[in-house]
Amino acid sequence: MNFRGPSLIARVAAPFRGASQRFALGFLVLAAFGLMFLGKADTQFVERMRTTVTDVATPILEAMAEPVAAVNRVVAHLGELAALREENQRLREEVSRLRSWHATALRLDAENRSFRDLLNYKGPDRNTFVSARIVADGHGPFIKSMLVNIGTRDGIEKGQAAVTQLGLVGRVTEVGERSARILMITDLNSRIPVLVEEGRARAILAGDNSERPQLVFLPQGTRLQPGQRIITSGHGGALPHGVPVGVVSSVDNGVVRVRPFVDWERLEYVQIIDYEVEQAPAGGSQRGVPVGPRSGIPKRPLPGVVPPAATGASAPAAAPQPAAPVVPTQAAPVVATPAAPAVPTPAAPVVPTPGARATP
Repeated sequence: MNFRGPSLIARVAAPFRGASQRFALGFLVLAAFGLMFLGKADTQFVERMRTTVTDVATPILEAMAEPVAAVNRVVAHLGELAALREENQRLREEVSRLRSWHATALRLDAENRSFRDLLNYKGPDRNTFVSARIVADGHGPFIKSMLVNIGTRDGIEKGQAAVTQLGLVGRVTEVGERSARILMITDLNSRIPVLVEEGRARAILAGDNSERPQLVFLPQGTRLQPGQRIITSGHGGALPHGVPVGVVSSVDNGVVRVRPFVDWERLEYVQIIDYEVEQAPAGGSQRGVPVGPRSGIPKRPLPGVVPPAATGASAPAAAPQPAAPVVPTQAAPVVATPAAPAVPTPAAPVVPTPGARATP
C-alpha cells in the first residue's frame, strides 16, 4: 500500500484550513472581548501577564533593533563623510577668498596710514564702553525697550549708545543709580541719523515697532538696493560715527526697510559706549564743545570757543581768539546845522589924553 505523505497531510488539513479562514474574524473578536472582560474581572492578573510578555519580548526586540540601529549609524556616517567633503571644499574656497581680502585690507591700511601722515589727520579718540547684562526685556507689541543692571554709579549717562559686537541696539533714555533703560532702534519713538555706506546718502532710521525699521528723509533721487549696509552718521554729536546698524532688506513703493544686524532673540549683554553728546553751556549762547571719553579735554574745539583748562593742570596760556567784528547798527544820519559865521566886533579906538607922556 503506497501512502504519499504530503498529499495525505494536505487532504487532512484542508478542512481545518478552510474553517480557520472562515471563522478567524469571529474568533479574534471573541478573544478581544474575552480579554476585556478578564481585565475588568482580574486586573492584577492581566497586569502580571502584560509585564511578563513585555519582559520576554524586550530582549527579542532589542536584539532585532540592534542591527537596524547599526545600519542606520553606518548610513549616517557615510552621509556625514560626504557632507564633510563638501564643507571642506567650501571652506578651502572661503579661506582663499579671505586671504585675498586680507592682503587687500593690509594694503589699504598702509595707504590709509600714509595719507593720514601726509594730511596730519588727528582722528577721534577711541571710545570706551561698559558692559551690562539685560535684566528685563520689554520686547512687546507696543514698547521696544530693555533694562540693564548698570547706572550712574558706573558712569552711564542719558543719550549714550548701546551696541553689541554685531551692531547698534539703541540709546539710553532713562538712568538710575543702579539701572538704565535702553530704547531699541525698532521702537516707535526711535530716530537715529544714519548713512548709507555705499553712496554716502544721509537718512533717518525711524522705528515703527516692527522688526524692520524704515529709512525716512532720504535725498531725492536716491536709489537703494537690498543688501546695502547702513551705519550711523554721527551727525549732531549724539552717536559715534560708523557704528553698524543693518542692511537694506526691501525697497517697496518708496518704503525702504532695514534689517538690523542685532539678533533680538539671543540678546543677553550690551555695551554702553562712553561717548558724551554735544551740549550747550548754561547761560550762554555759544555751542558746546564735544569732548572725548571722560577725559575732560576737548577733541574738536569750535571756532571762537576757548577750551576750558583742566583744573589743577599747568597749561600754557591760550592765544586770544580774534573777536567777531562789530558791525555798527545803521541809525538815521545826523545832519549838522551850520552855525552863523562869527563877525569880529571892532574894538573902540584909544584916544590919548592930552598932557600925558609915555614913559620910556
